[in-house]
Amino acid sequence: MPSFDIVSELDAHEVSNAVDQANREVGQRFDFKGTDAKFELKDLVVTLHAKAEFQLKQMLDILMLKLSKRGIDVACTKVEDPVVLGQTAHQVVTLREGIESELGKKLQRLIKDSKLKVQAAIQDKQVRVTGKSRDDLQEVIRLARGAKLDMPLQFKNFRD
Repeated sequence: MPSFDIVSELDAHEVSNAVDQANREVGQRFDFKGTDAKFELKDLVVTLHAKAEFQLKQMLDILMLKLSKRGIDVACTKVEDPVVLGQTAHQVVTLREGIESELGKKLQRLIKDSKLKVQAAIQDKQVRVTGKSRDDLQEVIRLARGAKLDMPLQFKNFRD
């Protein structure tokens, strides 16, 4: 039976490259000279450090630009509010990966409501879609791409 998986994955190496490029740009920019502005990456969580909140906004723009240039969809980012403590400020940007159960259930409901002859099953951090016809599976892909979801989706392991 033909099947495929709906996943949401990030290339950790590309994320690391984007953060390194953003650090280099902040180090070279004139408006950041003399400040200890920097990006720190740990387990797909980027922490922005600067002296003022307006610098964090500029750094966030730099980070988003570098991520998008490296092929990472910025829809997977979750930006938290900046925290200002005296002379320092920091902000946390979390890069989300995998399909959470709530999003998986939403995808499952979307597929079921389409009345196509396919089955969707949530497996760990992905949704497996199986059906008898390739055309039905391709219709599910079209349906998932057209849905306004808050995570970027990829379609893998398409098998006949």
